[in-house]
Amino acid sequence: MGTNAHTGTATETAGTLAEQRSVTVIGLGPMGRAMADAYLDRGYEVTVWNRTASRADDLVARGATLAPDVARALTANDLVILSLTDYEAMYAVLEPATSALAGRVLVNLTSDTPDKARAAARWAADHGAVQLTGGVTVPPSGIGRPESSTFYSGPREVFDAHRPVLEVVTGKADYRGEDPGLAALYYQMGMVMFWTSMLGYWQAVALADANGLAASDILGHAVETANSLPGFFTFYAGRIDAGAHQGDVDRLAMGLASVEHVLHTNADAGVDTALPAAVVEIFRRGIKAGHGADSFSSLLELMKKGGES
Repeated sequence: MGTNAHTGTATETAGTLAEQRSVTVIGLGPMGRAMADAYLDRGYEVTVWNRTASRADDLVARGATLAPDVARALTANDLVILSLTDYEAMYAVLEPATSALAGRVLVNLTSDTPDKARAAARWAADHGAVQLTGGVTVPPSGIGRPESSTFYSGPREVFDAHRPVLEVVTGKADYRGEDPGLAALYYQMGMVMFWTSMLGYWQAVALADANGLAASDILGHAVETANSLPGFFTFYAGRIDAGAHQGDVDRLAMGLASVEHVLHTNADAGVDTALPAAVVEIFRRGIKAGHGADSFSSLLELMKKGGES
């Protein structure tokens, strides 16, 4: 149940809240709505707030309570789920109601940078609240599913106390440490791989289309290629950690020839070459830095330096 009369800090009371069956959700975009639905499905008392109140209509019809303002959304429950566009949006929403933050646990599932997550955790603490940073690894369709996962970081005792409630959002609550920036970091690492990989797939589909092939025609090949990547991740991880970029298995100079062939093939087909050209440029920088005889994993050393040769 909600605990409006709560006066202690969120950290002090975390251990008493494991059996709570109520939650507040602030932000009702597709992700926030999916989370509110998941809690309603589990029989929770759900309080919601959104700047555009009409987005809560179907949730209210299912039994959710629409708070008339942010302050009352915050005080309705000790545990508050934040699902907003970014941390600037979070401040815009919460700053007018900072007097209602004391004693709250803010489960901040808003996407942003690790540094901004750390700053937000300090800001929350200044107002008597505790932040658990979260990074949801699935789209709205994956919310509420037992196989889905969310990264969390922040005070361990707070995470442990609320874990059953967090596992409603995704069946797996993956705690990564006390640093409030860690969940955001793991999330962003996943995103850099996801977006870059999907752009590679779009590039392949564009190249296929230019040659009279449909996405369905190359699907099997695309999936087979994607499924080969975990083996490469595993092979290179130990070598990278050991600083071993020797060219005993592959060489950057040969890799450059390969990515140049990719660029020329796309150019010949008349499709956009911005992505393959960017890859070629990175390989050429590696050659210029003297890594031609090394493994193409040596490009990692350039990336660590922020683009410096």
